[in-house]
Amino acid sequence: MATTIEVNKQSVKQLLETGKVNKFIIPEYQRPYAWSDEQIQTLFDDLVEYTANNNESTYFLGTIVSYENENSEQEIIDGQQRITSLFLLLRALYSKLSSMTETKEVKNFKGQIESALWEQDELTAEVDYEKTLIESRVMGDEGNKTFANILVNGTIEEGAKDNYSINYKLFAELIENYALNEPELFFWFIRNVLNKAILLPITADSQDTALTIFSTLNDRGLALSDADIFKAKIYNQLDSKGKKEFIDRWQQLDYTATNANESIQKLFYYYMFYLRALENDRNTTTPGIRKYYSRNQFEQLYKKDVMSNLETVLNLWLVVNNRLEIEDEDWSKNIEIKKVLDGLSSYPNEFWKYPVVIYYLKYHGTPDFEDLFLKFLKKLLAVLAARYIVTPTINAVKRGILNLNSEIIKSPTPRFDFATVDEQELRGKIKIAHRNTVRMILKILAYQRQDELLPEKWEIEHILPQKWQSSYFPSNSDEEVKELVEHIGNKIPFEKKLNIIASNGFFKKKQESYKKSRVKILIDLAEEHNDWGLDEIRERDIRISDELLNLLNDWGLNKPEFPTQQVQPPTPTDEDLKMIEELKRKGFI
Repeated sequence: MATTIEVNKQSVKQLLETGKVNKFIIPEYQRPYAWSDEQIQTLFDDLVEYTANNNESTYFLGTIVSYENENSEQEIIDGQQRITSLFLLLRALYSKLSSMTETKEVKNFKGQIESALWEQDELTAEVDYEKTLIESRVMGDEGNKTFANILVNGTIEEGAKDNYSINYKLFAELIENYALNEPELFFWFIRNVLNKAILLPITADSQDTALTIFSTLNDRGLALSDADIFKAKIYNQLDSKGKKEFIDRWQQLDYTATNANESIQKLFYYYMFYLRALENDRNTTTPGIRKYYSRNQFEQLYKKDVMSNLETVLNLWLVVNNRLEIEDEDWSKNIEIKKVLDGLSSYPNEFWKYPVVIYYLKYHGTPDFEDLFLKFLKKLLAVLAARYIVTPTINAVKRGILNLNSEIIKSPTPRFDFATVDEQELRGKIKIAHRNTVRMILKILAYQRQDELLPEKWEIEHILPQKWQSSYFPSNSDEEVKELVEHIGNKIPFEKKLNIIASNGFFKKKQESYKKSRVKILIDLAEEHNDWGLDEIRERDIRISDELLNLLNDWGLNKPEFPTQQVQPPTPTDEDLKMIEELKRKGFI
């Protein structure tokens, strides 16, 4: 079906009057009203300047993007801040007019504003002041009632600190001063606000179309996320008690996710891969998350375990990103698991995250989880690291990851269906590792000697500095030295603060700084060597290639089957042996 949109330039009065037929709604998923006093002052000053210039051309206020929802309401996707401010401005003007002697001008403009703010009887034009043409339903925003009260009564509570009250009070003060200082222009100002200030309403045929238009037009702040839509969908399915609990839970999830350098939007994205794995969906084309969750009338969002599953997914990232320990989850205290997760976190793209989320969500409550999770993570890191070192592209693992996601659902010891890595090719590529893989390789190596996580802020240190003196290597060409300096054998983790102090000196000069490091592999290097040159880089190239290849093989590289530990039967006691002999004598065995 073709997408349709309707665009008609309208004055403020013309647009707001359409609320009589299709009421304006600020939907649940929108963010609270947030215009500052500076923005209110700017809007008012612009309208004052327009009036002072006696300009008969129109004054453009911007766009309003909306669509007609299932209740025949104008659901506003973009422009909520602007249209809310205009309603507050008109209500403040109406209050001022109501305090004035009723001249023909006062009566005229009161009538025009009434038509733009409230419902009226179609025959008598009698105003129902309790029924405004706009309603804010923003989730969890106590200001919704304040906004409605201001439009109905034209008053605010003393000392109120919400944006609706603050901005309404400011409008009232600005209007009072303007009417006092420019009485001859005051009614022209009202005329201009109602009939010369122009808005461009863009009415879409669906929410999706309206959101797409908004994303294209929006350059003034954060666009609505898919998570905002999901929030409203879940919220609207709950009773009043459930809504209160949901708001508190959502806000806590949002706060914690932000502190973990994640977002609710990302949590929904990770969770989508879990749901796809449950469906055995191995398609390498990843759907947009709004398109995915909107299937079958958003049925996945309405399941009772959605929030608890999102919270569980967030626990994983609290361990990975914030290095926290989760209460009642012993795996989060396991340093070996944390070291492998830290290695995975330096994988050059996010494809590693999906199978880890799926495995964690599926099995984190099982008795053998800690042991199996560690083996799974090691094998995953071995496969992904090797594949990317050899072929540094997403497509090298994409198909394998989607297959693995579904295999995880089948078994806690899933089959890894990835293309075999040529070990000789891998050995050669490790020495000249792609820049995107160096950090991951150094982590894997460092953690073989490290009993704690690496310091959070560390840099890739070139042991032989990138700026060397040509006289130091007289028998070697600059090109040869330049190439070797960038080999993996010349790189090592080093704390940022210490690295600044060490600067670009040669080995002897930096040796003391190395010994102050908390990186064990660097301390060992400083103690094992008295000097560092091209031969040392070549020798370390070989050692690193051998060590990494052996380690990845131990973790399950090129072995589709999941590594399982052979259970050794317990050694029988003397009493057990006597019982076995007795059973044999009696013919039972």
